[in-house]
Amino acid sequence: QVQLVESGGGLVQPGGSLRLSCAASGSFSSIHIMGWYRQAPGNQRELVARITSSGATNYADSVKGRFTISRDNAKNTVYLQMNSMELEHTAVYSCNTVTQLSSGYVYTIWGQGTQVTVSS
Repeated sequence: QVQLVESGGGLVQPGGSLRLSCAASGSFSSIHIMGWYRQAPGNQRELVARITSSGATNYADSVKGRFTISRDNAKNTVYLQMNSMELEHTAVYSCNTVTQLSSGYVYTIWGQGTQVTVSS
């Protein structure tokens, strides 16, 4: 069974920074894609950023230039560095991975989510 453990959420002032981490543990052969999604109150969950095992990235237009996604394949961990944060970045941020088991089965896993609040 594969688990994702997120950390790094919290309260930050406008213009501040936060770094989220998500570590995968368990039994699997590889993690193809690791990403971050967010859901603000009253809104649908949306993609923030994702990164492939080879390092290719894509971002939501709203976070380009502010947020940076990276991963450490040796640690099976993905990071989201969030800079110049604004009030509208307040949301529950959830980690997501596309994981392959040794059997070859590929499936999507979600973390429990971490609250990020931008407020003065």
